[in-house]
Amino acid sequence: MRILVGVFLALHLASAAADSASYLHRKETRQFISEMVSKHGFARRDLNRVFDSAQYQPTIITAMNQPVEVALGSWQAYRAIFIRPERIEAGVEFWNRNEEPLARAAAQFGVPPEIIVGIIGVETVYGRNIGTYRAIDALSTLAFDYPKRADYFRVELENFLVFTRDARIDPLRVKGSYAGAIGIPQFMPGTYRRFALDFDGDGRINLGTSAADAIGSIGNFLQAHGWARGEPVAFPAEVSGENWRQLASPDGTTVCRAADLPAFGVKIPVQLPADTGCSLIELETQGQPSEIRIGLHNFRVLTRYNRSALYAAAVLDVGAEVARARAAAAPKPRENP
Repeated sequence: MRILVGVFLALHLASAAADSASYLHRKETRQFISEMVSKHGFARRDLNRVFDSAQYQPTIITAMNQPVEVALGSWQAYRAIFIRPERIEAGVEFWNRNEEPLARAAAQFGVPPEIIVGIIGVETVYGRNIGTYRAIDALSTLAFDYPKRADYFRVELENFLVFTRDARIDPLRVKGSYAGAIGIPQFMPGTYRRFALDFDGDGRINLGTSAADAIGSIGNFLQAHGWARGEPVAFPAEVSGENWRQLASPDGTTVCRAADLPAFGVKIPVQLPADTGCSLIELETQGQPSEIRIGLHNFRVLTRYNRSALYAAAVLDVGAEVARARAAAAPKPRENP
């Protein structure tokens, strides 16, 4: 009898835990469902099914509170994640396999192949790692249990549900990052809806498996955010004294004129027009001198993809390393006898 009571109690507690973990039973979720029914014409029973399955993921909150670049606290440690022989080799293979859509994206959007290759290499190792979290779990956790950015993630949750309905995808089957980014380029759902393209011409948009669609969509995103065709992105810089620290910013948002740099002890290896907007980026590594770069307009466009100067610098370095390795591996032209 005692054993049966224990079994019953265990089952009851397990059931209660499952109920409490389900987002369907929360007031704010039911209100969100009502808004989706009213605004977008969803069937309530369909959303009830989705949110009855959606689960809170505490590891997502931990990851949001301490992203990898903050946890590492070092530019060189962060860079080393991406500048690995196997990742560079995978980048060369990806570029060779997708040379045509990369060239077409460069012509249409003005974004060089190495920039797109760098982004996809940093984001998903060329589509090999598109994320392990169910997107519905990530977005629900952040929309309902991450107060400081809940408004943003509720909009992304809304976009995700509309996107999956329109694409006839089961929202419970989509996987992505801990922040709810999905596909080869790791677009947030709202970005997916606004900028994703059918770039392979098969009549559908598929950023999950189509490298061409991912390439074209990244080019479209960067162009829409102001990418300037043919302009440089960043340069290394030398600094002296301490005045340069007045210009430095960790995210590249502080902008000054190129003509003002020398007065602050900043020297760059190229001559720029006096009014060129420059961002002084300090890439810090504990126990080592900081690496200093000057980010130009296109660098700031890259930070619209991910609002981190470390991220943008890593994208540039991965793209440059892949381009260098690809050029080194290319067959040398035969000399005339």
